[in-house]
Amino acid sequence: MTFSATGILVLSLIAAVVITIGVWAYTTANRLDRLHVRTDQARHALDAALARRAVVARSVATTLAGRAADRSVNPSRRTGAPASDNELAEQARRLTALADRAERTNWRDRETVENQLAAALSAVDVALLPPQLVAELADAEARVLIARRFHNDAVRDTLALRTRRLVRWLHLGGTAPLPTYFEIAERVTPAASTGLDVDTVRTSARVVLLDEQDRVLLLRGRDPKVPDVQFWFTIGGGIDPGETLREAAIRELHEETGYPADSSMLRGPLWRRVAVFPFNGELIRSEELFFVLRVKTFDPKPAKLDFIERRSITGNKWCTPGDIIDLDGSGETVYPYHLDQLLPEAIKALETDTEPEVRSIR
Repeated sequence: MTFSATGILVLSLIAAVVITIGVWAYTTANRLDRLHVRTDQARHALDAALARRAVVARSVATTLAGRAADRSVNPSRRTGAPASDNELAEQARRLTALADRAERTNWRDRETVENQLAAALSAVDVALLPPQLVAELADAEARVLIARRFHNDAVRDTLALRTRRLVRWLHLGGTAPLPTYFEIAERVTPAASTGLDVDTVRTSARVVLLDEQDRVLLLRGRDPKVPDVQFWFTIGGGIDPGETLREAAIRELHEETGYPADSSMLRGPLWRRVAVFPFNGELIRSEELFFVLRVKTFDPKPAKLDFIERRSITGNKWCTPGDIIDLDGSGETVYPYHLDQLLPEAIKALETDTEPEVRSIR
């Protein structure tokens, strides 16, 4: 049996198409598996953040109940208090009941209860709470917001791939159920405020960019209004409307260094930093979330800097922990603080398969 040249060509083309489809299906299935793992980890992180808020809510309820009992015994302490003893006691009972319900409710009905708990917490007069508890409440609420954002980002990325026609036809998602969004109101409560009259409030995505020698890429900058003071900082910037944290991190990385990266390669967020600082004549409150990414050493060349960035970014450098110590010692502050001590944590995050827990840094 012989084959003509045309037949061989056709068979070769068919084989090439089959191989191409097979490779695409294999890589897509692997990507879906990673997305499902990321979604599961994000859900566990959100559940942990919600559980921690419930614990703090009970502490708040206990404090309010104690205040009510104390004021009933010492009427003189009611002066200037906006709520009566009965109102405080009822508020405490409601917080306790909602915290208990939030922990026992199944995931499908959790949104409603968590929204009720958030509303009850936002109604608390934080002036009645000790400063340490106010700080714990603010941190718990911030962790819930961060965890919810990343859970929904993971769900969105998974659904975007799972719902493609070819993916559905070939059943590349397997038997895993479709993930669902978790929608709770993002409330800015008195506990989360800074008490300062700021001009701009923003959320920023930052990237701890490490090379194969564990050096971190830092940018050198200055405030256009104070050009004589130089400082160093990690890559990143504010999130644009409709943009996710991962999308913002990748966009800022390309704009500030010219490096194109895939958001799936980011690990984190690893750290959370809240900073209030003056810049270009405004007082800014920035909530910064830090990702970590490993790349091969390259020569950074900004791809797209805006007018303010062109005036404020003056250089860059791949830095070892020793370099960071030297920069700080020379009077050129490195942000975040103690980055030389934080780098081992970032390196470890790259070496593990589980997403790191977000923790607060300076």
